[in-house]
Amino acid sequence: MGHGEKYMTRPANLASSTPRRFGSAFFRGIAGLAGALVLWEVFARSGLFSVALTPPLGAVVAKLTEMISAGMIFGHTLVTMARVLIGLAVAFVIAIPLGIWMGNSRTVEKIISPTLSVLMPIPSLAWVPLFVLWFGIGNFSTILVVIYASIFTMIFNTWTGVRAINQIWYKSAVVMGANSRQMLFKVMLPGTMPYIISGLRISFGRAWIAVIGGELLASPDWGLGKIIFDAREFLDTESMLSALVFIGLIGIGIEKLFLKRLEKVTIERWGMSQSQSS
Repeated sequence: MGHGEKYMTRPANLASSTPRRFGSAFFRGIAGLAGALVLWEVFARSGLFSVALTPPLGAVVAKLTEMISAGMIFGHTLVTMARVLIGLAVAFVIAIPLGIWMGNSRTVEKIISPTLSVLMPIPSLAWVPLFVLWFGIGNFSTILVVIYASIFTMIFNTWTGVRAINQIWYKSAVVMGANSRQMLFKVMLPGTMPYIISGLRISFGRAWIAVIGGELLASPDWGLGKIIFDAREFLDTESMLSALVFIGLIGIGIEKLFLKRLEKVTIERWGMSQSQSS
């Protein structure tokens, strides 16, 4: 009976500790953010630079509130998000099949992996001048930068995921008479999904950086990067910092509200997180 009570109390203890761990992590994050804000405020008021170049937090918040109230920033945000989503979608459609193909064929792997090794270290923004020369300024060049920034991480993660699938799963599927289609959708994709989701999260971060840089350099008419570019022309540091804060908030919002939920729906629904961790 003593052993039974011992093991029965474990789940309750774990359940009660989960909110505490979440709360502790949340407050640690808030403390880190508050510390960074305090450091900026001290730096802005230190007198090392003019207040016009390093505005205090109050001025940045006021400017951001003004930009949101005016509503123009939302149009720029929609255009930037459209470029990111189109670029990520194109990269996803190309990268996932290619990564699976590489994972299943040593010949394809040997042909493509050297090219990946050469192109992956090259920063995506280094291609912007060439894209502008080839395709002109505007949406197409910016979307190409997003595709370049995100596609290699997706390919590499998918390829790694296929290689990491337990061979017992393949053998079990063969014994049960699975055909090629069933092998792909019932074994390979579920087994690779943790790596694909991880690659998607990393690729989104890289794409978000690339699209802002692309908008700065390719000079399209709309976009959050355009706000920063225009503000720089008038030495409007408050608008530049407000746009940076808004960009950061959007990035963390998409990461926490969408990508984490996507991870739960796909990985935890199929029970793959436990399989991968074991």
